[in-house]
Amino acid sequence: DDRFEKRSSDRPSRGSDDRFEKRSDSRPSRGSDDRFEKRSDSRPSRGSDNRFERKSEENYDTETRYKKPEASKHSNSYRPRSKGNPDTLDYPKFPAPKPGDKVRLNKFIATSGICSRREADGLIKAGLVAVNGVVITELGVKINPDDEIRFNDNTVQSEKKVYILMNKPKGFVTSIEDPHTDKTVMEIVKDACSERVYPVGRLDRNSVGVLLITNDGDLTRKLTHPSYNKKKVYQVNLDKSLTKADMEQITQGVTLDDGVAFADEVAYIGDSRKDVGVEIHSGRNRVIRRMFEHLGYKVQKLDRVYFAGLTKKNLRRGAWRFLTSQEVTMLKFGEYK
Repeated sequence: DDRFEKRSSDRPSRGSDDRFEKRSDSRPSRGSDDRFEKRSDSRPSRGSDNRFERKSEENYDTETRYKKPEASKHSNSYRPRSKGNPDTLDYPKFPAPKPGDKVRLNKFIATSGICSRREADGLIKAGLVAVNGVVITELGVKINPDDEIRFNDNTVQSEKKVYILMNKPKGFVTSIEDPHTDKTVMEIVKDACSERVYPVGRLDRNSVGVLLITNDGDLTRKLTHPSYNKKKVYQVNLDKSLTKADMEQITQGVTLDDGVAFADEVAYIGDSRKDVGVEIHSGRNRVIRRMFEHLGYKVQKLDRVYFAGLTKKNLRRGAWRFLTSQEVTMLKFGEYK
């Protein structure tokens, strides 16, 4: 076939093609390429790099920088032993305060960690509780601090106190049990301690930030009751810029369905007018979201960064830790704003 013969004659073999020979002449091997030789001269090995030598001179510890930090035994990466005496589990516990005056029997049982007050009423009615050897079935009975309380022939003692600080993640509700969701903050700390603990105050499902979890009922009442006026600080991200007029309106008062609500202070965060900080003492449900919604704004993110002297510093989202003895003392004596 002429076509094939012509193609064969017009297309020399690769070995004799001028193009290939020219390419071979103009493209030296990598070992003799000036570019590579120059790069080798201008880019020293890591061991001789001035940057690394300078960091070494400044006592820069590369091993510490890249080493994964060890988990603290008092953080959410630590799980106490599941066996043995609960009183010997290795996590911070504080002595339970002894009652100075008479207290209701159901309250004393609840503070022991056995059950809630309502459940304690059921135990009393069933005749399962005895005071100084006498079975009690009547509700409302008060006991003395030195009385002996027994439940199912076991002595009941006030439970030691435990205090946990959490950086609450989004999507979790602050309740012990919720039939409408399986994501409660109690699931995050279910293995933290053997005591029966519960959240202090409320953060709605889509809010994040500082949350205290404890079994100290007296402290819980002090931190959540409106008469104590505990300071809380939130960072709020809005769907649009907050005007000066609306900012002043929030500090002066906004009329909601359950009365007038106001913030103590509102300020812009950085250059964005959509990000604001809000300081407030009110503990009403969803009060910040409702104030902004009343003025025509939608809260896209609500982050509590301060609560009763506690912050989420060095605590990643969804993590928790036990409070230190200094922090517990601060809470009990109100040594904070």
